[in-house]
Amino acid sequence: MGWQRRPGEVMPLFAAAAGAYAANCALGAAVAAKLVDTSGFRWLHHVLYIGTCATTATAIGVAWRAGPRSASRRAGLVLLPAAIPLAAIPYAGTHSRRHPLVALAAAPFFIAGLVCALRPADRK
Repeated sequence: MGWQRRPGEVMPLFAAAAGAYAANCALGAAVAAKLVDTSGFRWLHHVLYIGTCATTATAIGVAWRAGPRSASRRAGLVLLPAAIPLAAIPYAGTHSRRHPLVALAAAPFFIAGLVCALRPADRK
């Protein structure tokens, strides 16, 4: 009798992780395009980054605790490679092309993880 979540319960975690990532990318793009000036509150981008990392780790961790053949576990495995660009971002430099490219490298994994979290587990 292990601790397991129903398939629909992990989807909000994946949605929160994808939403935090999208908000962080949107703010970064707006600052790069000089649409928004965050010189007075640069910490906001850092808080969004920490929130993205925390929600991503939570979604992966909760999905991992699901059964081995569940859609949740599959979604967690699909999202797991996003941890690599998220970990590399602080070392990519902020005023070069590497920073946005490394950040965008995680996008396919967030999208695929969210899609997998939405799909039902029982497919034949």
